[in-house]
Amino acid sequence: MAGAGPSLLVLAAGRGSRFGGLKQLAPVGPNGETMLDYAVFDALRAGFRRVVFVVGPSFAGQFEARIASRYAGRVDTVCVCQRLDDLPGGFVVPAGRTRPWGTLHAVWSARAALDGPFAVINADDFYGREAYQRTAGFLLQSISGTGPHSCCMVAYALARTLSGSGGVNRGICRVLDGWMQAVVEHTDIQAHGDGTGCTGRIAEGQRVPLPADAVVSMNLWGFPQAVLEPMGEFLAGFLSARRDDPGAECYLPAFVNHAIRANIVRCRVMPTAGTWFGITYAQDAPACVAAIRALVDTGEYPRTA
Repeated sequence: MAGAGPSLLVLAAGRGSRFGGLKQLAPVGPNGETMLDYAVFDALRAGFRRVVFVVGPSFAGQFEARIASRYAGRVDTVCVCQRLDDLPGGFVVPAGRTRPWGTLHAVWSARAALDGPFAVINADDFYGREAYQRTAGFLLQSISGTGPHSCCMVAYALARTLSGSGGVNRGICRVLDGWMQAVVEHTDIQAHGDGTGCTGRIAEGQRVPLPADAVVSMNLWGFPQAVLEPMGEFLAGFLSARRDDPGAECYLPAFVNHAIRANIVRCRVMPTAGTWFGITYAQDAPACVAAIRALVDTGEYPRTA
């Protein structure tokens, strides 16, 4: 490993269509702090040594000026653009394509900036101190040998990740003896009005029941640097099959599912009772502000993160 700790890779390229703006820049702390400020704060005290932001080309300058510059002198930061034309295997962008290629492509876009093990997070989620500590600990202790690469995922109970403002998308995980067996994307997940459980839609479109304590992925993963090569190979396969579909995106959980089946990786699932909250809709922001305020009032976070 090139340094004393892993890197934090922040997926910040989303345009926030349901939110109505750049969620990455939304103030939630008592002094205008963003979700990213708390993520960097937690990552640094957990032992991460570097932060890599993946941003959209259309707002890269704005992001660097307003966010990345805040960490100068505190931690090494790098901003990487997720460009449509940055593709493996000589693939070119089909005419008319404007939609980004998805979260796996976002991670792969940062390959040149990653020089050791790394964690992946969403820019608009608050994961809590324990999540970063457990991920950093796993990455620092895990050594890839000749077998599958060891990666990890911090898991939350489904009921603690819902929004009262509308449906959400979550990866529902199947776990055996602490190891991931599969993660299946469900969309438009909503709780029953009586609190007895949830329902969500699977790929075929039908709505299915989901238990409130289902194990879900909130896109906090830990990977060794060596997985970047098979990620590129998986992305090339996706492009070969679906590059002409203007809405198709290649998601990180799809790669993990493939890599587990192909014995490329094994993924340790690490449940946490820590606090999670996030901004999906504009109506979610007040609850996030209140949650941050409560954590600041208890002394868990400083008044200026």
